[in-house]
This record gives sequence, C-alpha cells and structure tokens, in this order.
Amino acid sequence: MFHYEIISSEEDGTVGVYLGKLGQEVVGAGSRLVNPGSIKGKIFTIFSVAFLSIAALTALNLWNFGTLKEHLLISERYDDLLNNILEVRRFEKNFLIYGDARNMQESLDYLDRIDTLVTDLSADLRQLTNDQSLESFTENLKEYRLMASGLASHAKISPTPMRTIGKKLTNDADQFRQTKRKRIHAAILRISILPFAFLAILLSLLLLVLWLISHGLLKPLNVIKETTRSVGRGDFSPIDYYGVPLEEISGLIQAFNHMAKELEIHQEDLIQTRKIAAIGTFTAGVAHELNNPINNIVLTAESLKEEMEEEDDPERMEMLTDILTQAERAAEIVKNLLDFSRTERPIFSQLDPELILSSSINLVKNQIKDVGLHFETSIADDLPQICGNLGNLQQVFTNLLLNAIQASPRDAHIRLGIDYAQKPGFIAFTVQDFGEGIPQDLQHKIFEPFFSTKEVGKGTGLGLALCYSLIKRHGGKIKVASDPGQGTVFTVLLPHLEQPEQGEFLGGIV
Repeated sequence: MFHYEIISSEEDGTVGVYLGKLGQEVVGAGSRLVNPGSIKGKIFTIFSVAFLSIAALTALNLWNFGTLKEHLLISERYDDLLNNILEVRRFEKNFLIYGDARNMQESLDYLDRIDTLVTDLSADLRQLTNDQSLESFTENLKEYRLMASGLASHAKISPTPMRTIGKKLTNDADQFRQTKRKRIHAAILRISILPFAFLAILLSLLLLVLWLISHGLLKPLNVIKETTRSVGRGDFSPIDYYGVPLEEISGLIQAFNHMAKELEIHQEDLIQTRKIAAIGTFTAGVAHELNNPINNIVLTAESLKEEMEEEDDPERMEMLTDILTQAERAAEIVKNLLDFSRTERPIFSQLDPELILSSSINLVKNQIKDVGLHFETSIADDLPQICGNLGNLQQVFTNLLLNAIQASPRDAHIRLGIDYAQKPGFIAFTVQDFGEGIPQDLQHKIFEPFFSTKEVGKGTGLGLALCYSLIKRHGGKIKVASDPGQGTVFTVLLPHLEQPEQGEFLGGIV
C-alpha cells in the first residue's frame, strides 16, 4: 500500500531538535563499552598491542642482560680453565728441562683445579660443544693426570705422549673460550637491536594512529561537512560512505541521514503550511468581498421569486430558482473559505476520544441513511483524554466521514477506529472506506487548497486542507494510505494528556 504523510509541526526548533537527537546518539555511542569497531576500540587495540609488544621487548631485554651477565661470569671461568692448563704445561716444560719431579707434583694441584672447573662448567660445556668433543676432552684430561702422576712418582714414562695430550687440552680449552666469546658477542648484538625494535613499534603506532585519524575521522567528517552544505542548499540526499567502519562515525552518519530525512519531510510540511497561510490570507479578503454581493443576489432573487409566484411563468420561475441555487452554492464556498482562513486560537478543553467520534457520526446520520451505509467501530478501552476544541475536531471528522461516504459504493461499510498510536503520546483515529482509492501520483496533493479528486461542482477542494490546518492547530498529524481499487485510510494522530494502561478493543456497528 502506498503511503503519503503530512506531519504537522512548528517551523521553529525543528533543526535544533534533530541536531539534539544526533548529539544524543553520538554521546550514547561514546558511553557504551569499548567496541573493537569503534574509535575507542581501535585506539585501545593499537595501544594495547604496542604496550604488550614493548613490555615483551623490555622483558626480553632484561632477560638478555641477565643472560649476558651470566655468560660473562662463565666466560671468566673458561679463562681460568685455559690459564690453569697453561700453568700445567709450564710445569710440564720445566720438568722436561730440569727433570725435577716436584714440577709434576705442582701440576697435579692445577689439574685438581681444572677438574673442579670442568665439573662446574659441565652443563654449559654440553651446550657449548658436542658430546664427542667433551668426552674427548675429559678422557685426555684423565690420561694427562695419569701420566703426570707417574712422572711425579719417578716412573719410567716417555714424556712425548704427554706433550701431545697437553697440546690437545690447550687447543680444546682455547676453542671453548673462543666459542663462549662468540656467544657473548651474539647476545650483545641482539641487545643492540632492541632499541631499533622499540623505534619500529613507536613508528608503527604513530602511522596507525595517523591513518586512523585520516581515514576514520577526517575523511568522513569532510563528507559530512560537504553534505551539510548540500542540505543548506536544499539537497537532502543521504550520505553514502563506505570507508573505515568506525562505530561512532557510522552512528553519526545514520543520525545525520535520519535528520536529513526528517528535515526533508518538515521542509515539505513548511512549504505546505506557508502555502495554506498565504492562500488563507488571500481568500479571507476575497470571501469578505464576495459575501455582500452574494447576499444581495439572494435577496433580489427571492424578492423577484415572490413577485413571480402570482404570475404563471414557469420558465422565469425556473431561472430564479437556478439563480438562488447557484447563489447558495457560492455562499457555501465563501463560508468554507472563511473557515479555512480563520486564524484565531480556538478554546481547548479535555475531550473523550470516543465522544469526538460519536458526535461526528451523529452529524452525518442523514447521509448514512440515504446511501444505506453502516459504520464498523473499534475503540480501545481506557483511552486517555485529549486536549482540543470539540467543534474543530467534529469539523475534521465530519469532512473525513463525508468523503468516505461519497467514495463508498451503496450498501458498503466504513471502518472507524480509535487506539494508541505507534508513536508514543498520541491517539490514532482511523477512517477507512472501500471505494476506488486515490492514485499514488495524487496523494501528495490532496491536502492542498482547491485540489479535489471529485467531479466539477461536487467539491471545493477545501475540506482536507481545512482538516490539515485544524489538526496542525491541535499539534497532531494527518496521513493517508491508499491503493487504487482497494479503498483509502485516513489516520489522524492527536496528542493525549496521560498514558494509562492499554485495554482491549470494543467493537460495534452503528
């Protein structure tokens, strides 16, 4: 079903209301918990990742410094190992030169120190070299000790194998020391790289924040700025933005699009209101000017008709009757014009919604009987009262009922209803007929003054315009929904005074 809605609202404050709603939506978005898709969420994620990365690098740096310190201390033990082996070789050389067995005895003391160092460094040696090299080193050390012990006890042993094994021990100890130093140099290199890693993380963080600000904030804000200028020029097209899907920006764009849509509706309503006001001012003057000549025409025609009643002249009597009929029609049009242009504030009072509808039905009872129609009513229980002018509202619903009667075929029915509106704070009055309906291309014109879908001579085009004007004075809305061939539904929304609990429906036939 096609819908066309005329919303009655005052011009002042319209933009402020929707900008206020827009601000509330943005503030509401900011008060929610951190969402990964929001600005806060993305900044929180970026800084969290950066913080965790820096914390991990800091922990790694501390671990590297601790490891480096440990390696340096162990490296000193490898120096001691090599120095002790060199001392053993020095005593070996003295023995070979002087043949004094006491040199071998002193070398055994250093060999004890070497055994202690090897035992202390055994765990590190297994990480530093392979098992085969470590086993070969310990075997050579044991064999060297046996030879040194034999020579110290004056045994007849050739010193040549001892020199060969001593050279191997010296080479192995030096190799251990060199390998350990290489490990220390590698640790120092790793530690020296960490400041560059810190710099890279900070640079990445800066680039991510700049990208987020540029693409997530500045770019969509520029789009909103340009669209706002378009709204100022009267273009209410919505924003179509497919950039970074930030929650706050998406909410802002949705709120802006909603505001633009509502402004467009209120712009049409404003044009309609100004058009009616201008026409009302104009027609008020015209109606007053026409009233006197029409009254003179009616008085003259009635006087002539009284004089002609004594004469037998049917043709002239028919002409006078036609003059009176057309004059009365003109007087009715002038009366409608005066009602339409009336601007004084009516006196409002508390009214029962059911009373408004029932009293309006009583005013059109004769027309109902003439065409054989009946009304089906549906009224909710315990409806709150509304504040309005009974005469004005009767005029509205009488117009709507008469239109429904004229649009309905004979022996049909018209549905009337009163219920809570979907919009909070309003009562909805519905008048539904099952006539031919209103074409879609004409629905937006039916509330304009002097526009009518009826045949020439059957309507002035002021009824719905007057309804619109009166409902607007009551702070309400009137809208129409129609499908050609399916009938028409007019809905009038009026604000109520209080909000009791909703009850069940009452049905009936008048």
